[in-house]
Amino acid sequence: MTTADPADLALALRLADAADAVTLPRFRAADLRVTRKPDRTPVTDADTAAEQAMRALIAAERPADAVLGEEGGGAVAEAGRGWVLDPVDGTKNFSRGVPVWASLIALTVDGEALVGVVSAPALGRRWWGAVGLGAWTCDGPGAPPRPIAVSRVADLADAYLSTTDQRVFGAAGERYRDLADACWETRAFGDFWQHCLVAEGVIDLAAEPAANPWDLAALVPLLAEAGGRLTDLTGAATWAGGDGLSSNGTLHEVALGYLTR
Repeated sequence: MTTADPADLALALRLADAADAVTLPRFRAADLRVTRKPDRTPVTDADTAAEQAMRALIAAERPADAVLGEEGGGAVAEAGRGWVLDPVDGTKNFSRGVPVWASLIALTVDGEALVGVVSAPALGRRWWGAVGLGAWTCDGPGAPPRPIAVSRVADLADAYLSTTDQRVFGAAGERYRDLADACWETRAFGDFWQHCLVAEGVIDLAAEPAANPWDLAALVPLLAEAGGRLTDLTGAATWAGGDGLSSNGTLHEVALGYLTR
């Protein structure tokens, strides 16, 4: 596995700063503009402006790199370098004034996610991971970073499971409910937050029944460096499979057994 370049991690953290500078002042703003995309999901002026700010910084610092963003489109190839951006993961929360939202930034090299940053300024939290450089979190600007690691829970009966919305499992809903019944406790922390909680060992499993590449790419190196795993719901090691399961690693296969049977 390729080791991440510390300079790329530094740039990813600067991209998060640029996004925060746009999103946080617009959070709960009285004049926030909310519209709907063709798929009926909401988009705010903060989503588009934050992505534009990050794209401008990438163009200035890494002009040869490809970019894929939720709002601006694009693509990252299996060969070469690319940035995968979600300017506001949790736009529904953002638009309603719920502080659980974040900007997600990933760097991929030859299809492998090497750097991931998750910045949730309304929560006063940031998480990041880079292959070979560890997994970290901090409590707001200027706070010292601290390393994180997944839990050591080894039995589903002791496990804490989260999902974004179990209704989205559709025909697989019964399998998810069976998994939930096998676990100690379930919640719906949702979106990026549940996967970050897995990475820092607060919960043990998070199932994402519907996800885009920009929802998951940044989480792959974070979870891997914390000692966990993220795959799609078939067990394939991909951030572009349309869904995802994160875990502390130990529980991954047994959880997949419930979701794929």
